[in-house]
Amino acid sequence: MDSKTRTRIIALALFAALALPLQLAAQTSSIHPHRYHHYQLVDPGTFGGPWSGLQTPFFPRSGVLNNQGTLAGWANTPASDAPFCGFGDCYAGDGFAFQNGVTTDLGRISGGYDSQTNWISGNGLIAGLGDDGILDPLAGFPIPHLHGILWDHGNLIDLGTLPEGGNLVFPNAVNNRGEVVGSAQNTVPDPNTMFNPGYGTQSRAFYWKNGAMQDLGTLASGTNAVAALINERGQVIGWSYTDSTPSPICASLWNFGFALSTGSFTWDQKNGMRDIGGLGGSCTIATDLNNRGQIVGLSAVTGDLVLHPFVWDAATGMTDLGAPTGDSSIFALTINERGVVAGSTCGVNLPVDCHSLVWRKTGGKWKKTDLGLGNVTTSINASGQVVGYGNINYLWEAGGTEVDLYSLLPGNSSFAMNEVNQINDRGEIAAQGWDANGNHRAVLLIPCDEAHPGVEGCDYDLVDARTARQSTAPRYAASGTQRPRQSWRNKR
Repeated sequence: MDSKTRTRIIALALFAALALPLQLAAQTSSIHPHRYHHYQLVDPGTFGGPWSGLQTPFFPRSGVLNNQGTLAGWANTPASDAPFCGFGDCYAGDGFAFQNGVTTDLGRISGGYDSQTNWISGNGLIAGLGDDGILDPLAGFPIPHLHGILWDHGNLIDLGTLPEGGNLVFPNAVNNRGEVVGSAQNTVPDPNTMFNPGYGTQSRAFYWKNGAMQDLGTLASGTNAVAALINERGQVIGWSYTDSTPSPICASLWNFGFALSTGSFTWDQKNGMRDIGGLGGSCTIATDLNNRGQIVGLSAVTGDLVLHPFVWDAATGMTDLGAPTGDSSIFALTINERGVVAGSTCGVNLPVDCHSLVWRKTGGKWKKTDLGLGNVTTSINASGQVVGYGNINYLWEAGGTEVDLYSLLPGNSSFAMNEVNQINDRGEIAAQGWDANGNHRAVLLIPCDEAHPGVEGCDYDLVDARTARQSTAPRYAASGTQRPRQSWRNKR
């Protein structure tokens, strides 16, 4: 289940603690404009099967790597999970946590075939899901009951269901306080279920804490909602239908499941659900928020002809970051703790026609920097390092240029990276691709820098971006290599 199955096939074919540790905040001083550190590629391995991967939904941004350097993903076992084939390859598998060279099997629900991780908090809490091996009679396709899971340092906690019932729970994020948010199907029939086309019942945004799951409701007269992210202050962002009017521009967002007019909300215990508004059109999608409560995303303007990126905060409301220039869409994907925004603008051919973008607020105005053609942005860290993929899998630093990550790996690397998903505040990078045997793998890229001394195989010399070698390693799987098929674990 690489993200090509649910989100990149759909989208592109589609935090951490309030105060950062001093040693992480000091990372800024180790950034070398125009010169880059080498990286060492580490494969966490599998549990005896061929594949591993990461849950990388694109909307919202990825949360599979925390600032302690722990990577959360899934990996095959040799056993079969037929007839459900949850990973798309009919091998059973479990969620894993990888840290300091050790891969830990997180286990699964009793009677189930598979489990997967979706998000890891700064203190190591992991939210994900797993099946119980029982066919779900409510679904319109063969799928088992899917349970939400919180892994709390060795303890597997079943999140249960909504008060009105339902058999599919999909957690999207968890914070350091153990508050989990996501989407859950209830038992009310609905042909326009959000994020799970064809499932047949309503999707509802949920908040879970201390054993209790709460339905957060919807905006206006909408019937479906999804809770996407939660920050360390307990602020939630998500999406909700606002009425029953079709929204072609929202539906065009890579078949994400936004069939009707869709708004975005913020929710907290004190104020409940609030609509963050929009730019005049029928589609507003929040994609990230930081611990200051700043929200970014994309919103249709009046007439629904084009999408603009936005920044929202409680004091000033929504700020339009500007129109695309000759492109069909533009979006802000992620924001760091300093309020720096990263995103992309894309034409018809994804990702070839895409430009990676960064916005910084200077002198009260937002300034846009174009990082280069042919790539989409996926992540930005507190130091302003940006990663993404497309024509190249790239790393960018303020004052520098986009550099091909292959030029920073050991020269004998045979790993074919096909997407870079997240960079943490230590400069470590979560990525996915194909090994020399054509097996899909999740990997961790560790920088050979002052904060990572003594890493085996690391080259601690700096690379000049102007003379970095252009890698000939394949960016995507060869045409004859089978990709993971769309599967239940990519349903939402």
